[in-house]
Amino acid sequence: MRLRILFYTILCSFLFLSACKDKKKDIKPIEISFKKEGDLTIYKAATDSIVTTLNIEIADTDYDIQTGLMYRNTMQEKQGMLFVFPTMRERFFYMKNTRIPLDLIYLDNNKHIVSFQENAKPFDETSLPSRVPAQYVLEINAGLAQKWLLEVGDRIEYTEINKE
Repeated sequence: MRLRILFYTILCSFLFLSACKDKKKDIKPIEISFKKEGDLTIYKAATDSIVTTLNIEIADTDYDIQTGLMYRNTMQEKQGMLFVFPTMRERFFYMKNTRIPLDLIYLDNNKHIVSFQENAKPFDETSLPSRVPAQYVLEINAGLAQKWLLEVGDRIEYTEINKE
């Protein structure tokens, strides 16, 4: 009798685990698509000329700030994410669950660039500090800060569009 119970227990466990394994195959990886929430313009400090304009997503809630660009497979050159914080302080970002390499541009309360973290590596959980107080952080594709010759002191302006 004990042997029969043991046999059925093992059989049920095997069937249960097999069913769980099969269900894992049905799970699709998370991917979040870009949703334009604003327009952003970058200006050179020396000449006040326009460097570029971007379509942006705006991360201004705890959830949006914590998830950022996680689970994205791509981002277009003219897209970015702007993190908006209520106060100025040193910021620390990392690339957990972030699949695309990024440049992080830290800005003060007047929206002037104060520091950079360029070519942040996907999935790297190493801290990427601003090293100085910042209130905004702009994430763009890796290499664009250098391509656009951005410098400390350059500035941004942005406008939000209706979030629906």
